[in-house]
Formats: sequence, C-alpha cells, structure tokens
Amino acid sequence: MNIMRSHIDLHKKPSKTLVSLKAAAITIMSVLFLLACASTSEKIHNPINDYRTFHLDGAIEIGKIGDSYTADLVIYGFAGQNRLMDKLIRKFQQQHEHIETIYVENTSTDLILKAHILKQGSINGMNTATNPDLYATLNLQNLQQLYAKNLMTDYIIYAHNKLALMIAQGNPKKIASFKDLGRSDLVHSHPNPLTEEIFREYGANMFKQLGLFRKLTHYAKCKQCWAIKGKTWFTRHHQHETPQRIESGLADIGLVWSTEILDAKRRGYKIEGISIPNRYNQVNKISYKIGMLTTGRNKKNALDFIRYLQSDKAQKIFAHHGFIKTRQNERQLKKLSH
Repeated sequence: MNIMRSHIDLHKKPSKTLVSLKAAAITIMSVLFLLACASTSEKIHNPINDYRTFHLDGAIEIGKIGDSYTADLVIYGFAGQNRLMDKLIRKFQQQHEHIETIYVENTSTDLILKAHILKQGSINGMNTATNPDLYATLNLQNLQQLYAKNLMTDYIIYAHNKLALMIAQGNPKKIASFKDLGRSDLVHSHPNPLTEEIFREYGANMFKQLGLFRKLTHYAKCKQCWAIKGKTWFTRHHQHETPQRIESGLADIGLVWSTEILDAKRRGYKIEGISIPNRYNQVNKISYKIGMLTTGRNKKNALDFIRYLQSDKAQKIFAHHGFIKTRQNERQLKKLSH
C-alpha cells in the first residue's frame, strides 16, 4: 500500500485492520501512562488518602468514611504524620489484636475541630462521625474548646517538631542559610495562614522575629494564592505542595516542618533542607497533643492507644520519621482547664 493511498483511506470508513491497529496503539499508550503514574505514585498526594481504615491483617482501606461510625478505634488528627501512621498503627494492633479496625483522619486539625467534631461534617458527600475516640492537635486552644463543652478532660504530649527550610537539590540558588530568606531573587512557597497551623502559629512568629513578615507576606490572608505576585505563594495544604513546587522550579524556598524534609526525600523528591537555629525554629513551642473525647464509643481502646503513645516503642517510631521524642513527664496525662 503506497503512502498516498493510505492518507486518502483515512478519510473513509476505517478498515477493521486500521481499527485494530488504533485500538492497540491506544492500549499501549494507556499502559505506558499507567506505568508512568505508578513510578510517581509515592510523590502524588490524593486528599482521599487522608481517610484510612487499618485492619488487623495489615490491609488498609482508603476513603471509607462510614468507618468513622463503626471502627473499633476512631482517631482524628495526626496532621502531617500520614507516613508514620502505617507502622505506628500496625505495631499497636499487633499488641492489641482485639482492636480489628482503626479509622484515622489525617487532615487539618483546626478543620476537624470546627467542621467534624463541633458540628456535623461530611467528606465527599458522606457524613462523618462527630465523636471520635481520640483527637490530636498542635493547638492547646483546640483542646480547651473541647474541655469547655465537656468533651475532653485531659491530654498528653506525644511528640515535638521544629521548622526548617526546603530548597532544591544541589542548591542552585546558592542559599547559604535561613538569613537568605529576605533575598529579593527568591520565589517562596509557604503554608497558608488560614488553615495551616505551621504558618499561623509558628511560621508567622518566626518571620516576625526576623523582621521579614511584611516583606514576605504583605499581610495577605489567603490560600492557594499569591500573597505577593510572583514572589510568595501560599499553598492550599503544605505537606506535599511545597516539595512539588520546588522540584518543578515554581519555587526556590519553602517553610516546612523539619520532618517534611526527611519525608520528601524518602518519597523521591529532589530537595534538600536548611536548618534554622533553635532561637527561631519554634522547637520549644511545637508540641503534638492528644486526648480522649468523653463522647467516644471505644474508651478502653482509646486509653490503650494513649498508653501506647507513652511507650518507648512508639517514641522510636516518631524519632525514625524525624520527630523529637518527648520526655517522660510530658507523656503523663495533664488536666485541661480554661
């Protein structure tokens, strides 16, 4: 068949052979696309992955929101700790085999409090339980709100963290230290101040200490937006967006948890971290807290999990993922008050 005849035939009803060839080509392209997606699946974050049910046999189901009403243990919080939850939960269930299902929601703890505990919330059109057994957060005021409504009486501190800066692998912008934050040639990517505790409670304070808050934010309060056109981007959710933006060249530097540096590297991102001195990194203020809700269905299981977090075994898991261990006295139950 000559080339010209083939070109003309394309304008007529395609032959069975041509249809078969086109179908085969589409199939091959689809397979190649799926393989490409699979190679980067560790790096892409799907928000529905923030809602998981852990089974005793090791299986993990994604997005079964209804399990918040039926699981043997329901935990809300642990924002930014998705990666370590697999091992943490698995080890816990191995020690407590009667707890066959554990439902965990890993989203903004402020959002959880306001939209999923203090009022009826929904995820993808499905209602979610307002009475988890446990609620974890960085913000002590969130726990105090629950105390004021007779929903919580005490809590423990189970881990610490600190702020760090993320840059591209190889440091193409030659960023020497945290002092370079004020350089005018850098494009920033920072957590938004509306829903992300890391910025609202800690990052903003650090920028103010450095005398850079106005220069880097222009006092903007928004998310998934330019705080300063072409200079400072506020993410929607920070944990996965900043490493993506830095690796793709959309940003040069970003404020993150120090644990995110380690996590992003393990996920394959081509990034590096720059440490911030203790005077500014807020390490003395960043404490992860967790408490039992008085309305929870599984009080004994919740208490078992609290005791597990107090153990050295659990502390080692947090340390492996870059978190800072707590002291023994911090892990003891503390009474809430107004």
